[in-house]
Amino acid sequence: MKKTTLSKATLGRLPMYLRYIRSQSDERISASEMARVLKLGEVLVRKDMNCISDQGRPKIGYPRQELLANLEEILGSRDCVPVVVVGAGKLGLALMRYKGFQDFGLRIIAGFDSDVQKVDASHEECPVLPVGRLERFCRENGVRVGVIAVPEAAAQSACDALIASGVTSIWNFAPCQLTTPDGVAVQNENLALSLAHLCLGERGGRGARDENVS
Repeated sequence: MKKTTLSKATLGRLPMYLRYIRSQSDERISASEMARVLKLGEVLVRKDMNCISDQGRPKIGYPRQELLANLEEILGSRDCVPVVVVGAGKLGLALMRYKGFQDFGLRIIAGFDSDVQKVDASHEECPVLPVGRLERFCRENGVRVGVIAVPEAAAQSACDALIASGVTSIWNFAPCQLTTPDGVAVQNENLALSLAHLCLGERGGRGARDENVS
């Protein structure tokens, strides 16, 4: 595979490219056709593809199998990392049922909740289990990534439970800052703030829209 450093913006587009390439059967992939179908700029697509493969040729395209193998290796989609969710409310369930994480090499394998009425072990792919089983489950399944989808008041205790279970990377959807020891990575996701940025753009603050554009 071609060795290069990918920007965050390019990494964000890779799952889209992977889904497109998987849907094709031709031996060669045309960057211009991919750009047209995905509604992206052709120059941008060619730049991204050149970061992934050095086998592209003008008017011939890129070898499909090489692109597919390289994308799957970068995204880790052949060997997904197991993930658990703490909180089986509407947000937690939506995350558990979303299949798109697998394109990024992640697979949510279980949810946990303290409310016994939300426990449902019948779902084979992603059961909801009692929070008391969190530590044993994580250690038995080698889980190192956890998602917090509980109300703010319960977020720190959920965080502590995940850390006690061996989790070292946390995706936090609760609107608060968590206290964690060294060696534990936390990514905070404030949905209300993201929506506020969009609304700000609609009210005339157009600069807010361009913050994440590469």
